[in-house]
Amino acid sequence: MDIPILAPAALLVIWSLIMLFWMAGTRFPAMAKSGADLSKAKPGGRGSDLEGVIPDKVNWKSHNYTHLMEQPTLFYATVVILAMAGAGHGLNLYLAWGYVILRIIHSIWQATVNLVNVRFLLFIASTICLLIMAINALWVTLF
Repeated sequence: MDIPILAPAALLVIWSLIMLFWMAGTRFPAMAKSGADLSKAKPGGRGSDLEGVIPDKVNWKSHNYTHLMEQPTLFYATVVILAMAGAGHGLNLYLAWGYVILRIIHSIWQATVNLVNVRFLLFIASTICLLIMAINALWVTLF
């Protein structure tokens, strides 16, 4: 079965896992350097407890990983709707690739430079891609 719109969704899953490993690969050394000890962490501790303990630039990867667990869930649902409706080609496919490419650029930007004005523009551009896809998904399911 050939459903091209699933490819960008699969890439975003892979990218999210890459961000997870990038986060862990920078976070654990920073924790060791700061003297933070996981064995002494309070019960129910969370990554956000490391704010102010490890450098902000290290926490940026965690912030981005969290973002990849938020709005992209709407992207995955939209992709599945479009795929099931047989509308995962043409404009919707281009928008899906645009969304994923913009989210990857957003991730790299947030994890390294993190100037909010640029990050916000990348977020808005990807959101516009998703909005058009979602409207198209609604359209093909209604008509």
